[in-house]
Amino acid sequence: MGARTGEAVAIMPSGDPEAESSLDQAASVFLGLRPRLFGIAYRMLGSSADAEDIVQEVWVRWQATDRTAVLDPAAFLATATTRLAINVAQSARKRRETYIGPWLPEPVDTSADPEAGAERGEELELAVMLLLERLSPTERAAYVLRESFDYPYGQIAAILKMSEPNTRQLVSRARKRIAAERRTPVSSAAHRRLLTAFLAAAQTGDLAVLEELFAADVSNYSDGGGAVRGASRIPVFGRTRVAKFMKAFAPRFWPGTTIDWVEANGRPGVLISHGDTVTAFVTISASARGIEQILWVMNPAKLAGVSPGPVR
Repeated sequence: MGARTGEAVAIMPSGDPEAESSLDQAASVFLGLRPRLFGIAYRMLGSSADAEDIVQEVWVRWQATDRTAVLDPAAFLATATTRLAINVAQSARKRRETYIGPWLPEPVDTSADPEAGAERGEELELAVMLLLERLSPTERAAYVLRESFDYPYGQIAAILKMSEPNTRQLVSRARKRIAAERRTPVSSAAHRRLLTAFLAAAQTGDLAVLEELFAADVSNYSDGGGAVRGASRIPVFGRTRVAKFMKAFAPRFWPGTTIDWVEANGRPGVLISHGDTVTAFVTISASARGIEQILWVMNPAKLAGVSPGPVR
């Protein structure tokens, strides 16, 4: 994502020096806020491509707005982004009903911006974003604006066109739903150690080591979007079943692969390539109980947002 949040915006010269100066100023304001706008849209949708579309639409609207009447550009742009994201999220929920196999969020590179434009980056992990999918679009917007960006309740209420008490209730309900299904994650260093150990055991199909690494109710999700033959179209659950699945998967998948470490969504992950082609992004979620989830993003359309680079 690092490159995307800094993309230039297209400014069409008008021939009017005063108008061009105003548009230059508008572009400067917009570019300063762009990482945050992308961060809101991405957390709402789990898709960097959809988030980019929304940010570009907001830029078009910003150009066409009477900016002399806008008292708070940051609030105006955040409101436009959030409302557009809610609309897209509502249609995306319907599209995902026909998605082939498990749907996972699209990973984004956070090596340059670990928090992806937010006050706090905790809600950026893929496992958490997967939980956010269970919220309604409005619940998700309220939760994201409060938990990731620390917006005051009054401003969230104005963005969502709700009363402040209802907004507080919405955020509280969303927090409880997320907390009920989320275990305290391990540190980034422990996360990387567990992922390293998992990769070594997965490549050899070592059942004993895999079972030792896994929590009892570990889950394995593979998102191929129907475009990848090797991606499982159903999730696999449970320590023994997931370990056996990895053992059966190993001889078909791992020979001839290379692994590159990346930082995606604020956590270490790996890109797996066959030759010059990246075929999967893999990460885990883990707690004190061990590896809770293994997440494989294999849909080619979702692999453009991460690339090999330094990992903290």
